[in-house]
Amino acid sequence: MIDLTINEEKIQQNAKHCKSLNIKLPTLGQMQNPETIADEIKDELKNISLWDSHPANLYRITWKNEPVAKGGGFGGVNYIVIPPEISGVKAKIIALVGKWFPTGAHKVGATYGCLAPALTTGQFSPVETKAVWPSTGNYCRGGAYVSSLLGCDSIAILPENMSRERFEWLEKVAGEVIATPGCESNVKEIFDKCWELKNTRSDIQIFNQFEEFGNPLWHYMVTGKAAEEALQHEMGPNSRVAGAISSSGSAGSMAFGYYLKDKFPGAKLAVAEALQCPTLLNNGFGDHRIEGIGDKHVPWIHDCKNTDMVIGVDDEATVRLLRLFNEVSGRDCLAHYGVDASLAEQLDLLGISGIGNVLAAIKFAKYYELTEDDHVVTILTDSMELYGSRIEELAEERGQYTNIDAHKDMQLLMDSGIDNVLELTHYEKKRIHNLKYFTWIEQQGRELSELNDQWYGHAEYWQNIFALAPQIDELILEFNRQIGAA
Repeated sequence: MIDLTINEEKIQQNAKHCKSLNIKLPTLGQMQNPETIADEIKDELKNISLWDSHPANLYRITWKNEPVAKGGGFGGVNYIVIPPEISGVKAKIIALVGKWFPTGAHKVGATYGCLAPALTTGQFSPVETKAVWPSTGNYCRGGAYVSSLLGCDSIAILPENMSRERFEWLEKVAGEVIATPGCESNVKEIFDKCWELKNTRSDIQIFNQFEEFGNPLWHYMVTGKAAEEALQHEMGPNSRVAGAISSSGSAGSMAFGYYLKDKFPGAKLAVAEALQCPTLLNNGFGDHRIEGIGDKHVPWIHDCKNTDMVIGVDDEATVRLLRLFNEVSGRDCLAHYGVDASLAEQLDLLGISGIGNVLAAIKFAKYYELTEDDHVVTILTDSMELYGSRIEELAEERGQYTNIDAHKDMQLLMDSGIDNVLELTHYEKKRIHNLKYFTWIEQQGRELSELNDQWYGHAEYWQNIFALAPQIDELILEFNRQIGAA
């Protein structure tokens, strides 16, 4: 759970630190509705770039940033609609766009959701302690960035096979970067490094995205509300919300689906994972190329009982569509099949995991035989801004991307079927939940009683987490008052 125990001495120290750096903290409510942010902060943002390490950019941790690199204000939710010409299905697929967050990925929100309660209760001291961000990519980038805005040193941990762009950016922002063996599937190696740091360093605090409930709480409150607003904008009088689609990863993003299920009874939540590492589908393991979705375990913060479907996505399909959506021959091919040119130009908003999420949404729509009245929501965590080197590597590996290649890949997209899709029964949900035991009880030392509470005390356990949001906002407001008085 989220510990909100108060340490007044540390709060005063933290407030003094923040005042010295002209830092104030946004509430979850302001992230939902940035129009409520004070005019003086909005004016300050007019001269600040989206990725600048400036404390005012904490207020840009929202889905509603104006989609410009510098000086933007706030508007509606950033999303695109994937049309039938691309999806091959009648249902409307709404994809929330993560590119217009600072760092180009929504993970800054998850890191803030973890750090803000610890900072405002005095359980974390940016003056005395380094924040450690274990991740398969974007979370450690978000953590290092938010740490820099708070004047805090950070340690980023991520697999050595992640894209070159991630490492180059982290070297400029994080105090220390640790590359662990393997790829996005090698999460245990990240956990092992955390244990090593715990046992050898006294100046650190680890914010593990796979077990920190500030991660799903932020997505429930902020991403969930954004998804609801996008739906309200797109839906007509006969529309239905069919479901929410999210990659497994840390399981934080999935909380937007819990929110939609609360708001739209009958909606389903489907979790996507790489077919090459079918942990949820088949208790399996392996390596894959869908960057950013760690696996081979079930995250502690995954509400398995509230998950309705698992969808396996072939990483080869994501890699091929990466070229279809971004190479010149691919864009020409899309135009041939009737994809609007203005939409084709926006397909670089889909990073590799975003492509995987859209493929999963297509499989979901085909499985449930959805109609034009049905709406499905998914998330584009990041964009091609972080994967340019992958295009270069594919060109070296596979040669020039030709018109024939593009048409083959378009056919691959249209042929997406309902293979490797599992609609979960009660006991299949329980099977997935039980897999937590091996990682979290045996390896990470969590309490078995809490594991059982997650399942047998399900409603109370999970509702109590999300019910903390107003209390956290009050802590932030009080902290800001103490900054002013420091």
